[in-house]
Amino acid sequence: MLSKYLLVDKEILPSYYEKVIEAKLLITSGKAKDVSEATKIVGISRSTYYKYKDYVFYANSDTESRKAVISCTLYHKSGVLGEVLNLLSLKGANILTITQNMPVNNRAHVVLSIDVSKMVEATEEIIKSLGKIDGVSNVKLVAIE
Repeated sequence: MLSKYLLVDKEILPSYYEKVIEAKLLITSGKAKDVSEATKIVGISRSTYYKYKDYVFYANSDTESRKAVISCTLYHKSGVLGEVLNLLSLKGANILTITQNMPVNNRAHVVLSIDVSKMVEATEEIIKSLGKIDGVSNVKLVAIE
C-alpha cells in the first residue's frame, strides 16, 4: 500500500509551507511569544499557519526524536487499552505518555504520545491496525514530529 506521505523538494512548493515551519520554530524556540508574532515575523497569515501547522515538517535524518500523538476512543471493557499498548509495542513504538479520561457512556477518550523512531511500519498502517482492535474506535493521528 502506498504511503499518504511524500518527500518533496521544497523548491517546487509554495513558500508558505516553509514559512509555517519557520513560525513553528520561532514559537518553540521562544523567539516569538505567540502565533501572531511568529506569523508576522515570517510574513504569513495566522489562518495559513493554523491550516498547515500539523501537516508540514522538515525531513529530519535524526530519527531519534520522532514522536507522534494518537487519539482514540476505547469501549469500557477489560483489556482494550492493554491490546492497544501491546500492538504499539509489537510494532516498535515506545509509549511516552498515556492520558485516559473516565469512561462516559461506556467509552473513554485516550491520547497516547509515542516515540515512533523504531517502528517497523508506517504510522498510517499502525493507525489502521489500531482501528481494527475490538473495542477501539475513532483512531486519529493528532500530530507527528
